[in-house]
Amino acid sequence: MKFTKMQGLGNDYVYLDCTKETPKNLPELAVRMSRRGFGVGADGLICICPSSQADVKMRMFNADGSEGEMCGNGIRCVGKFVYDKGLVPKRELTVETLAGIRRLWLQTEGGQVAAATVDMGEPAVAPEQILEVGEAAYRVTPVSVGNPHAVVFWDGIERMALKTLGPQFERHPAFPNRTNAEFVEVASPNHLRVRVWERGSGETLACGTGACAALAAAVSAGRARREAVVSLPGGDLRIFWPKDKEIYMTGPAVTVYEGEYDNGSDQ
Repeated sequence: MKFTKMQGLGNDYVYLDCTKETPKNLPELAVRMSRRGFGVGADGLICICPSSQADVKMRMFNADGSEGEMCGNGIRCVGKFVYDKGLVPKRELTVETLAGIRRLWLQTEGGQVAAATVDMGEPAVAPEQILEVGEAAYRVTPVSVGNPHAVVFWDGIERMALKTLGPQFERHPAFPNRTNAEFVEVASPNHLRVRVWERGSGETLACGTGACAALAAAVSAGRARREAVVSLPGGDLRIFWPKDKEIYMTGPAVTVYEGEYDNGSDQ
């Protein structure tokens, strides 16, 4: 089975061209292919499928096999995949996701996609609430960017115990379908630093929807401007949220390598 390994700021996924045929048991396949050291190794699996509503459809599975509604870094790489391979040979395209249809504008260098801007939809920012997590109470801003996020403002994110707090936030009773968690340090009104615990994948080097959720929460709290650089461990994204409109994300898309996977080798 042919696959392509791609990444956006180190948030890496295995990509399959499912426009003609889709493998069986995608959740199980996502778990096996995502295992680092035993499979290909990735934060999850993304399948590119036909769509009756958009140019293509993206199905995204986390490393634990759960299907996610949306992936910001992943959808930029979908744009690169379909353009570079000639599946959708245009620089403005639409992608169907479980969070709705998203529009992409591709930036090319030497005939291939290097980066993309994505209309991520209109974020929904809920009122701040106080949640007891472990032995402490935290001020949390729930945000939906087509998928759920819990944003916490935090000074000194490099020193926080993310591997302990991340799972506790992800599975907190306040989020019955689990949540992504973003811990946000405001460096300045136009620069945020963020660490992310992704639902179903754990700590990742970057999260596109998480960066959008972080800016939306910071703007709503009066802590940031509507256009800012969001720095994640894997690099920077530029996020722009016009007033009462959709939020836009711009960042790189990179092909790491292509290969073949023996779908029966590790069962």
